[in-house]
Amino acid sequence: MRIAIVTDAWQPQVNGVVRTLTATKAELEAMGHEVLVVSPDRFATLPCPTYPEIRLALTGRGGVGRLIRAFDPDAIHISTEGPLGLAARRWCLSRSLRFTTAYHTQFPDYLAKRTGVSAEVFWRYIRWFHRPAEAILASTASVDTVLGAQGLHHTRRWGRGVDLSLFTPDGTHDPAIAGLPGPVQLYVGRVAVEKNIEGFLTTNHPGTKVVVGDGPAREALAARYPAAHFVGPRFGPALAAAYRSADVFVFPSRTDTFGLVMIEALACGTPVAALPAPGPVDVLSDDVGAIDETLDVAIAAALDRDRAACTAYARRFTWTASATQFLDALAPIRPVARRAA
Repeated sequence: MRIAIVTDAWQPQVNGVVRTLTATKAELEAMGHEVLVVSPDRFATLPCPTYPEIRLALTGRGGVGRLIRAFDPDAIHISTEGPLGLAARRWCLSRSLRFTTAYHTQFPDYLAKRTGVSAEVFWRYIRWFHRPAEAILASTASVDTVLGAQGLHHTRRWGRGVDLSLFTPDGTHDPAIAGLPGPVQLYVGRVAVEKNIEGFLTTNHPGTKVVVGDGPAREALAARYPAAHFVGPRFGPALAAAYRSADVFVFPSRTDTFGLVMIEALACGTPVAALPAPGPVDVLSDDVGAIDETLDVAIAAALDRDRAACTAYARRFTWTASATQFLDALAPIRPVARRAA
């Protein structure tokens, strides 16, 4: 099958959307499918305001359409709602071509936090963008509920996975973290206002707080909370070593749709403390994590979880299963017989 994926989020960006699409592409190709990724690196770009590391493509439906048409896909998936996603949507609709979309990010909530404008203003765009899709791929039941409340009921499940060869309990520890006074409480992710990192940094549980990652709020938060250790980004084996070095992983976000970092931490044997929000309520069980409206309570409870149970639990999340769900949700633009040929 020839699959075109259009996305405004792609390498060298570092986020859950990019990790999901990269892993999905690799799995699909391993299954024998051909995948075209239409991403910002194929066009002239400009930096996104307040997120300069995110590049916005300067093109329209003609530029995107030429790439798709030349690839001659069997199915088209529009993964993001940015400039490329918008251009692909317009191109598909102008030719009456079926396509799927995905809801990766709670953009209305993110943008409301950044602008002070009501999330409903941004929901108008989200509803308009996704309504013509054959299906909206959603990672959890909570996301189904969020979209359903907006009148978007045509969702299909697309779960997430973890690289179980990389994220394991066995291996090295991070020397910048391992020697800190315990219990070590770890956050991994983008250092930005919408991640509610301050909710983590204001907790009172004894031990040491560590922040792995980078972003626009890092400098200000590091100055405001000098007792916390901001160690910068980690990737690959170094990220796995950071997870192993922690006693508990703290996930303070209320606006993520899944939270890949939680299952990465679990795969390394580190229990998770989180707020009762979409993502944690779908992903965690009481055996491997603790969810409470008060993060201090969740942290204390999570520290009692068995690390071996965390590792075992994470094994249910595979990228092969995720890619299979993605494939099953696609809307072929060709007859089924040709797609199977």
